[in-house]
Amino acid sequence: MTRRRDGNRGRAPLVLVLPALVGLAFLVLPLVGLLARAPWTTLGTRLAEPQVREALRLSLVTATLATALCVLFGVPLAWLLARVPFPGVRLARALVTVPLVLPPVVGGVALLLVLGRRGLVGRWLDDAFGVTLPFTTAGVVLAETFVAMPFLVISVEGALRAADRRYEEAAATLGAGRWTVFRRVTLPLVAPGIAAGAVLCWARALGEFGATITFAGNFPGRTQTMPLAVYLALENDPQAAIVLSLVLLAVSVAVLAALRRRWVSAP
Repeated sequence: MTRRRDGNRGRAPLVLVLPALVGLAFLVLPLVGLLARAPWTTLGTRLAEPQVREALRLSLVTATLATALCVLFGVPLAWLLARVPFPGVRLARALVTVPLVLPPVVGGVALLLVLGRRGLVGRWLDDAFGVTLPFTTAGVVLAETFVAMPFLVISVEGALRAADRRYEEAAATLGAGRWTVFRRVTLPLVAPGIAAGAVLCWARALGEFGATITFAGNFPGRTQTMPLAVYLALENDPQAAIVLSLVLLAVSVAVLAALRRRWVSAP
């Protein structure tokens, strides 16, 4: 009787296994289809095409710049949310996560209303400095920053909450100032969280579509990133769309591989 019970423990009920397998197939089969239909024989030639290289170059540059902005502003914001108790902190935390659930197109419209030529801030930038952000490469960077920053803030805030504050308290007791404690103690403690959040930011920025096309448009060489190039190529050259999709898929796999110890691996 004991052996029979022990044997049943390792068996999953069929009512759970079947839908689990269907769900797994639903997620994996589209990727298999993409790999199966890829033009492997002409892959190198298509990657060398000017429009593909330009879209790839622009995507890498804008995603990197957007990630730098996310780190510059997101790390202090995460520290504020995690370590400073102020009125409305829960509301602030909720507002930070809004871009995660907000449709990207709506985010692009919101950016236009604020940073457009007639926007709340954009009008002042245009009149005072002659700076126009929509439909420019800078607009691409801002759109990607808007949708990607919550990933960094959430990651770093979680790392700050999990960090042992006794090290910071010991440094303060020894006479270190707040900036020194933050720079010499806090940042090294949460460095893995910052790195993980930055990688997620970069990947999210690289794959951004909705806010980019709404706020920055789709101009080759200036605002046409890889997701926008995929969208355009689907109408004219489906093989090029598959090649660009493969590049984005490879980036996604690389991100998962980089973060496998933090989120993917299970005990």
